[in-house]
Amino acid sequence: MSPLRGRVAEVPDALVERLESVCKVDRAPDVVAAWSRDWWPLAMIWDDDDTPVTTATVVARANTSDDVAAVARVCHEARVPLTVVAGRSGVCGASMPVHGGVLLDLTNLSGIVDVDDTSLVLDVRAGTFGTPLEQSLRDEFGATLGHWPQSIDLSTVGGWLACRSAGQLSTRYGKIEDMVLGLDVVLADGRTIETGGAPRAAVGPELTQLFVGSEGTLGIITAARLRLRPAPTSEVRAAFAFDRFVDGLDACRRILRRGATPAVLRLYDAIEGDRHFGGAEGRGGGTGDANMLLVLDEGDPALIDAVLQVVQEECAGARVADRALLDTWLGHRNDVSALHHYIANGFVVDTMEVAARWSALPNVYDNVLAALRSFDDMAVASAHLSHAYVDGACLYFTFGGLTPKDQREDLYRRAWDAAMEATLASGAALSHHHGIGLNRGRYARAALGDAFDVLAAAKTALDPTGILNPGKLGLPSPWGDPAWP
Repeated sequence: MSPLRGRVAEVPDALVERLESVCKVDRAPDVVAAWSRDWWPLAMIWDDDDTPVTTATVVARANTSDDVAAVARVCHEARVPLTVVAGRSGVCGASMPVHGGVLLDLTNLSGIVDVDDTSLVLDVRAGTFGTPLEQSLRDEFGATLGHWPQSIDLSTVGGWLACRSAGQLSTRYGKIEDMVLGLDVVLADGRTIETGGAPRAAVGPELTQLFVGSEGTLGIITAARLRLRPAPTSEVRAAFAFDRFVDGLDACRRILRRGATPAVLRLYDAIEGDRHFGGAEGRGGGTGDANMLLVLDEGDPALIDAVLQVVQEECAGARVADRALLDTWLGHRNDVSALHHYIANGFVVDTMEVAARWSALPNVYDNVLAALRSFDDMAVASAHLSHAYVDGACLYFTFGGLTPKDQREDLYRRAWDAAMEATLASGAALSHHHGIGLNRGRYARAALGDAFDVLAAAKTALDPTGILNPGKLGLPSPWGDPAWP
């Protein structure tokens, strides 16, 4: 029996035949099961325990935006759940079809449509994967999007937009919502709209941002116009060691306050510094208890040299560390292979990223770690600052526990409940860039307050039959609440 609650929708053969008249459809059970999963660690635990979890009935493969519109119309008229998938690199269960139905694969809807080099604007299809996109931009246009999520090899433009993704160089380039100018969106009933497009506009509310972060619940993003930058020509690096994590936080705050925006500004607490860098500070020796700050910037030499000077001035009280630590980080920054390894060996592991103002960050760090460490079966809990802005930053927590195999789901739930309660009580946002999906849905109303009802009203207006990715963002679903346990 599936650990998820809620009804599973029936998909009649006649509906599948209608879909087959629109696009290619795959019914093979092993294929459908594989496409019904993403990188949510709890789903991996279920798989490891051979726990059956709801899957879709079919996978529909769209080649064009017209295919997307046609599939949406069919599902809308039949009132069958429609969940959009592509790279499936999300870690919150956002692309899992918790009520069954139809999966819509957008990976064939890929490629660059146009690059306006004069205006530095990219027009790109939603199913385009990150690594080949960035390579094409640099090789053919001398440009960069500057968006480097850890999942860049596995994720697509549409996925970035659906969950408000952040790249590892976001302190210079911004998050994906800072890069987007406009979207093509297919609505639940198959209508297609185009949003935005101008550098700035005052034609009512910015509808583009309504769909960015909506995780496929309000509409299906099929293409986007994104801001580009010239490809960088130079790079500077630095590394520092702080005795206390809070001192590193304050140095980062002062750097941003002065207007410097280094592409990478990553502060690891002592546990993570030791795990990633073996406790080695480089010059000055390694003690194993240092809080390591890595700094990298890229771009025009005149600009990045000035940024580096600000960084050095604001880190004057810290110990200078070996810049070769950046090589270590760059060499392993996208390696996520350990996740499967730990789960296969009986561990409970996950990450959670939250964002808060600088004034709140010290308490967020202390309180969330205290919440995670309150469990006897929690082996480790640590954090690093991964993305920084003038007004605040993202803290990225990692936890790992070891408990009897039949109790792993319980530990996972208890850890998340305690950490999210501490997050909201400390004044932080529920998520910075992983999104809400299924895992965080039960906290959405507490995070948004009365504004949650506005989101629910938008869902009702844009998707009156509730077919688009039901069960996500904590929104009401015609098929019931899929939350667990």
